[in-house]
Amino acid sequence: INTFTNRMHDGWGLATDGKTLFGSDGTSTLYHIDPKSFNVLERHTVKYNGHEVYNLNELEYVNDEVWANIWQTDCIARISPNDGIVVGWIFLPELREQLLATGHTRIDVLNGIAWDKRHGRVFVTGKLWPKLFEIR
Repeated sequence: INTFTNRMHDGWGLATDGKTLFGSDGTSTLYHIDPKSFNVLERHTVKYNGHEVYNLNELEYVNDEVWANIWQTDCIARISPNDGIVVGWIFLPELREQLLATGHTRIDVLNGIAWDKRHGRVFVTGKLWPKLFEIR
């Protein structure tokens, strides 16, 4: 329908709180983007205990936090959109282990987060994963 130029180095993930788009480009930067003009409003370097968190990938906005899958890991960072500080972690290696144990050896990275706001549910999956998991 139309084209636009974004200010991210690469497009890895997008999420929204209904007012702002949040974007990732595989670095440690969390972008705040105007959904009408696609201009970058602000950007934060995502950090945990003072250390940059790189490889921000798939994003989802969940209960006033931006959740980011960290590429090539089984971890999701829970990020404050206000300052880019990681407020918590979700570790999911057991999901990969379950799939491998049941013979699914061709799976790839954890790479999908979906928030069902209406029912308060979070789902995750990965590339080439044959299952969708609800996490609590």
